[in-house]
Amino acid sequence: MKHKILPIIKKKDIPKNYCDTPIGKLLEYHNLNRSFEKYSQAELLIGMCMDNRKHLHIPDNFAYIIRSGGANLRYSEFKVSYAIAVGGVKHIALIAHNHCAMVNLIARKNEFISGLVKRAGWTKQAAEEHFMNLALMHEIGDEIDFILSETARLKKRYPKIKVAPLYYRVEDNKLSVIL
Repeated sequence: MKHKILPIIKKKDIPKNYCDTPIGKLLEYHNLNRSFEKYSQAELLIGMCMDNRKHLHIPDNFAYIIRSGGANLRYSEFKVSYAIAVGGVKHIALIAHNHCAMVNLIARKNEFISGLVKRAGWTKQAAEEHFMNLALMHEIGDEIDFILSETARLKKRYPKIKVAPLYYRVEDNKLSVIL
């Protein structure tokens, strides 16, 4: 299914259901250079990829951030629950990005194995077993389809929490909304 990517170029581009929420503020801070406010506690949980090419422009203390390959929060659910239950957040932004290395992991199998052998001192057999045992758990398929399925999963798990699927373009460092 083809999904619409809505670029946020000006404040009026932000969908109404995100205006005046921490999700809207994230889009304003990052894309529109909104002046930073001071925060004593987080208003938002951001789930995003561990990819080193991504950096968010947000104020200190504004958000909890969980970074994992492909923005996959399936194995970080206790941390999500903590941010909600103890941290008090009521909004989650899930950020997919283009050129994600968690897509088509099987294509990186040889690179993965040789990298563990060369850089970590693993045997080829141990590195291959590691890849074969865990790659499917971390493969996300299409970035947008995955982030939409993860959004739906989290909405079902935490029905009172607003969860927004966002998209980060590495080339221009901008966030968009996935509709």
